[in-house]
Amino acid sequence: MIRMSGRFRSALIIGGQGIRARKLRTLLSMLSLFLGVLAVVVVQAGSEFAQKELLADAERSMAKDGTLQMYMPPHEKAAPVALETLRGRQDAVAMFENRAIIGEPNVAPVNPGGAPFDQPGGPGRFYRCDNRGNCTDASQTGAPPGKAIELNLVALTGDIRPFRGFRQDSGQWLDFASAPSLAPRIVLNKEAAKGFTRYQVPAQMHVDNGTADSTPQIIGVVDDGGASYGPMAYVRADELLNWMKPVALSDGNARLQVLMSPQARDLEQTLKARLVAAGVQAGEIYVNRINARERVEDQLAMMRLIFLGMAALVLLIGTAGILNVGLATVGERIEEFALRRAVGTPRILLAGIVLSETLLTGLMTAGAAIGAGALGIKAGASMFGSRFPSLANVEFPWQAGVAGVVAGLVAGLLGGLIPAIRAARIPIATVMRA
Repeated sequence: MIRMSGRFRSALIIGGQGIRARKLRTLLSMLSLFLGVLAVVVVQAGSEFAQKELLADAERSMAKDGTLQMYMPPHEKAAPVALETLRGRQDAVAMFENRAIIGEPNVAPVNPGGAPFDQPGGPGRFYRCDNRGNCTDASQTGAPPGKAIELNLVALTGDIRPFRGFRQDSGQWLDFASAPSLAPRIVLNKEAAKGFTRYQVPAQMHVDNGTADSTPQIIGVVDDGGASYGPMAYVRADELLNWMKPVALSDGNARLQVLMSPQARDLEQTLKARLVAAGVQAGEIYVNRINARERVEDQLAMMRLIFLGMAALVLLIGTAGILNVGLATVGERIEEFALRRAVGTPRILLAGIVLSETLLTGLMTAGAAIGAGALGIKAGASMFGSRFPSLANVEFPWQAGVAGVVAGLVAGLLGGLIPAIRAARIPIATVMRA
């Protein structure tokens, strides 16, 4: 074992001396390999960044990976039971989604049915469906047009951000620690903020089945990943209940949902039992676990293979360059290797000398490519971070560095294997030419 480590050390030393003696040839080898290793680094870094962004987008629009999602049917006791069961719980939050119109009363909103503001052809026809799958044309109304915006209002029993990765765009989020306000504080999503920026409407909010209209306070804007689903606003459930009865949250047009942490299995069983005891059919209560990461990885797998294949092709071209330089170097050093064989140098050590040169060249190229990739990502983040918020806190992934090192070593091994075999097979008689 000691003998083998000594040979390995000798091969590295002699290989390093060979690199230093032939600087220009080493530089040419590195240049031919640089683009291939850089391509591998960029593909790996890009795939990690894409996976992170797709996962963050899924966490904003659905829920974080592993979250338990419970859907409840519209029932007069469902909302009161959920409010009572979740009171004081930090590991779950209930969402009661209902229709709200902010602006002039008894007029047709500028986006009937809560449609997105920039969909092709304008708001047009928009269908609203309840939990039972019954859909109605919400864009048809006999009211005169006026200054009002229709949106989906989501009442929350607690902070939803531990379950959905909302990104704060401006203002602030709902404060559940303070006392409830008679003027409901609401946070808009980006689609709703677009509408309120475009249209000036009175501060009067009408909610279906409410006892009276309220005066909302817009305190912030978040990116909830739901721009394609239309304008939405988030409000504290206790503030909304100042203007409507709890049973109104269970209206047939409302959607009831509970998000729970994976450890809240006891809460899931308790809530199910109370709902069934209140008259809700057990078969109408659905619970599923969010598998956002698995879904994102399936989407990226094929794209990653395609780009890695293209990067491998560029890497093979660089490997061919190392092979060409290695064969030329062995041809020039044939008398040196024959003389080493004559003085007792083992064939394995001669092969190790040649391989160590190509491996060290590949390792140095990998270091240069990783450094260039890291600097490029940092420069791109500083240049475009203000335009694209997702680039503001981007970091160079360690997986890309590992991929670059592996690519450099593999290229060095493949490019130096044939020259190493050729050097080891040089006959001792060749020394007589010297």
